[in-house]
Amino acid sequence: MRRSPDIDGEAAAQVLTAVSEAVAAITADASIERVLKKLVTAAQELAGATYAAVGVPEPEGDTFARFITAGMTDDLVERLGPLPRTHGLLAAMLTEPDPHRTQDITEDPRFRGWWPREHPKMTSFLGVPIVARGRVIGAFYLTDKRDGGSFSVEDEDRIALLAAHAAVAIENAALLEASRTAALAEERDRMARELHDALNQSLFGLTLTSRAAAALLPSDPERAAEELDEVQRLARQALAELREVVTGMHTSDLSRDGLVAAIRSDVALMDRAHDADVSFLFSGDLRVDDVVEHEIYRVVQEALTNALRHAGADDVVVRLTAGSDATVVEISDDGSGFDPNAEGIRSHRLGLTSMEERARAVGGAIEIHSGPGAGTRVELRVPHE
Repeated sequence: MRRSPDIDGEAAAQVLTAVSEAVAAITADASIERVLKKLVTAAQELAGATYAAVGVPEPEGDTFARFITAGMTDDLVERLGPLPRTHGLLAAMLTEPDPHRTQDITEDPRFRGWWPREHPKMTSFLGVPIVARGRVIGAFYLTDKRDGGSFSVEDEDRIALLAAHAAVAIENAALLEASRTAALAEERDRMARELHDALNQSLFGLTLTSRAAAALLPSDPERAAEELDEVQRLARQALAELREVVTGMHTSDLSRDGLVAAIRSDVALMDRAHDADVSFLFSGDLRVDDVVEHEIYRVVQEALTNALRHAGADDVVVRLTAGSDATVVEISDDGSGFDPNAEGIRSHRLGLTSMEERARAVGGAIEIHSGPGAGTRVELRVPHE
């Protein structure tokens, strides 16, 4: 039987302050990563832990959808690689509603007996599930009590109370993120309709006029020249209409939600809209200004478009890593690939030049690894000042 948390007024006030900050984060940017970061930092401080993490599992599968840490450097998180799998004690906190404390995690029978090479060695452990409406939606993981002892009953009570409030905060953030994704899909559909209505007539006229010019060219070059002038006019008109529609309808989530949430929304939309599997992985603590976020976002959009529309990829992965010295984004696909060094490649793939220009604009660099039939990997690295 799970007992009710029993903590004093001061500790309760600390918990409520932490939850208030998380709720404020939802109101400010609706980014679930930022909400989780505030919650895990609060858990670390409330329990006096050296290391802390909050994990949210995938709906299906054996990995975490999100695993946010506190106490580890950005460089260490980057070296640890992909998100951990839900096994051992990590999994236990996602299947059992009760907290668990131990003086030495390595003596627990559910411990797998090994650490990843770069992983810090840990001893004392406190795990607390995050339960919403009878369902475990995540868990707090705390290790290595700072004073060298074990986590106490009072520590467990503090984190249990935080988890009870965190469940509401996490669900609200997830709902807002889902609504953003749905709104983005609806906006994309509306844009497609507007583009069709705005350009259909212009492009139809452009096609007819160009055919007329071609027919007149052998017998009446002067009339053909007049028709070609009309082709140019119609082309300029179509371009102007396109710019007007795109400018008027573009309502990116980037400025409201931040880079991580914007990329996640786009990836979720593309995963539904295409036959390919499109996924997004994020690690670290992103701290870049709006200009850098904008350029990274555009590079990701361009690379995704190339992978899904031109390369015929079946699997596309976007990885964003916010390290201590640089922010790195990698877009890899298993599509048809191409030779990046082929003569005249820039004239056929203008997006490559655009991505390189965006990278240079923020002091970064683009590397493109590809080959015919070998897929493509685009890596953008933006050093921190």
